[in-house]
Parts: sequence; structure tokens; C-alpha cells
Amino acid sequence: MVVHLPMATEILPPEEGEAEGCVQCQAGSKLVLFVTGKCHWGCAYCPLSENRRETPDMFANERRCSTWEEVIEEGRAMNATGTGITGGDPMLDLERSLDAIRELKAAFGPGHHIHLYTSIPIDVEVAGRLAEAGLDELRFHLLDLRTTNYVNSITAAAQAGITTGVELPCEPDKAEALEQVVRDLCDLPVAFLNLNELEITTGNQTNMDVRGFNLAGGMSAAAEGSAELGHTLKGLAHDIEAHYHLKFCTTHYKDAGQLRHRFKRRATVTMRPYEVLSEDDTLLFGAIPCPAEHAESDLADLCEALGLAERWARWDATHQRLEFPLSAAEAIADEMEVPVMAVEVHPTHERLEVGVVHLNAHR
Repeated sequence: MVVHLPMATEILPPEEGEAEGCVQCQAGSKLVLFVTGKCHWGCAYCPLSENRRETPDMFANERRCSTWEEVIEEGRAMNATGTGITGGDPMLDLERSLDAIRELKAAFGPGHHIHLYTSIPIDVEVAGRLAEAGLDELRFHLLDLRTTNYVNSITAAAQAGITTGVELPCEPDKAEALEQVVRDLCDLPVAFLNLNELEITTGNQTNMDVRGFNLAGGMSAAAEGSAELGHTLKGLAHDIEAHYHLKFCTTHYKDAGQLRHRFKRRATVTMRPYEVLSEDDTLLFGAIPCPAEHAESDLADLCEALGLAERWARWDATHQRLEFPLSAAEAIADEMEVPVMAVEVHPTHERLEVGVVHLNAHR
């Protein structure tokens, strides 16, 4: 089953003081690098799927990677302007995280903006190593919603020249603790506090049920009450004249905005000449089944019959089919004695198939 996300078509202008990592994420131009699934904290709201929990594997966007070359290739495939390093907790594999920063900066240049998430209080030495590697922005997740254990870490990171802030889920039953965080951060050298609308996912649904959270409604995965609290806290930061920027990020914009814009960006870079981009930011093309032994001759016959240049059709070995423009498939479907299909795929590395529609009676 594939869920088509409602499109947040407009890339909203950044708010004054908004973190650069957020600005680029909203445009869909940040590579999402999952460096490790290792994490000791077991947060009840963790949205990770089972195939990523505790895994040592890396993922660049949706692509499983075993080498830095593959990671860089995925970054180029979407013309990434930056990278968000996440997990798990990246600091549970510090050396790989440092390598990631260095490799990305070497491949894309010093202007490639990199931010990283961690729940682990770091010391001055680690802050210095992150800064030396080229980390631009560090986002702390406060495990117990208290700043006490992170004062030295935040200070060390900021003094090392890293833009430093805090990012937390906006849990509806943690209003008092979150209000205190808003106040306590006024005494620390943070540039931002990001509050994310709490999501109910397949990875955390059982825990969310235990805590009594319900969906807010509609197509959203948001927990009821999270948005209201987020706006209240944003108002509090304004009222106390906090020196940092407080951003509230909704689930709708994170999924239907950031994700969809990233898909669209990758599609425009990687789409084949015969493919078209749909309104859902999927790729569409026509196809005819074709076994390997007939591929070369059938492909040549197809191109000749339709007057197609060589690069406007290809044989796909994985699916054993000829692929060519959807408009041509629609034009010839009724005349063909073999199945003619309209195929829809996501513009990811795996090109996950969304669906197949048969254009004629041969199925």
C-alpha cells in the first residue's frame, strides 16, 4: 500500500533567525544521512521502523549504503546543498560521524551545510573534533527535558564555533517541563529551539496508546494537542523575549513538504528522458513485458516503429520489460497483442513501484 501525501506545494519563506538546517530541509535540498541505528535511550516516541533500530547500517535518504562513494552518489543524485546526520544517535559512532562530515565536505565543498542530532552530552574535546571536521550545526535532544546535563556541552559546542541548539518533540503531556526548557535556554548560548509536532507512527504506536495519545485527525500522523502546545510555547518565547529562535514544525510540513520536495528534487536530477513527473512527484512511463532473449531485437523494433531515439527507450533487466514514454504507450495500447502498461515509481534509488495500470485488455 502506498499513501499519496497531500502536497505542501509552497516552500515557506524562512522565519527570521531560523536555523540554516531547517531552511534547507524545507526546500528538500538536504541529504538525510542515517549513520547508525545504535541508541541506548529507548524513547517512547521514537518513530524508527524495526529495520533501522539498532542496525549498524547506513542509509542515505532511502538508500542503504556500505561505502562513502554510495553516500556521495546519493547526494549528487538530488543535488544536495547540505546533509542532516541522524540515527539512532550519531555520537554512539563518533568516528563514523566524523568521517561522514569530512567526506561530505570534501565531495561537496565547505559550503555544504551539515547538521547533526545527538542526545549525548559531549565534552570540549569532542566539540573541538566536530568543529575541526567541519560540522556547521549541532542539535541536542534533552533526554529528561532538563538542560542541567547539557550546559557544558552546549557551551563547548558554541565556543567551538558550531551553531548550537535544541530539538525536541512537542509532547502534549509535558507542557510544564517544556515551558521550563523555553525559560532555561535563555541562559545558554543556543541559537534555536526546534519543537516538532509529536507523530504517532508504526514504530511508536503502542507506547503512544499507553500514554493516551490520539491522532489529531485528517491525513496527519500528529498527536492531538501537540500543535496547540507548540503554538503556546512559541508565544511564551516571544513574551519573555528569548534571544534564540523557536520554531514549531508540523508533521504535515515535515512529510508532505520536506519529503515531497526532496523527492521532486531527486526526480528532476535522475529522471530518464522517457519519464514524466506526476503531480504526486512520482515518475510515470509506459512498459511492455519482454524476456531477456528478445530484449535487443524488440527494443530496436520498438524504437523504429515509434520513431524514438535510442535513449528514449530501454530494457529493464530487473522487471523484464521495455520502458518508453507513457504517451507512446497510450497511443499504441489498443493495437498491441501484448500487455501495455502505465508504470508509476518513486524517484528514490530503489525506484519503489507505486502501481501498474494496464492500458489494454492483455493482462
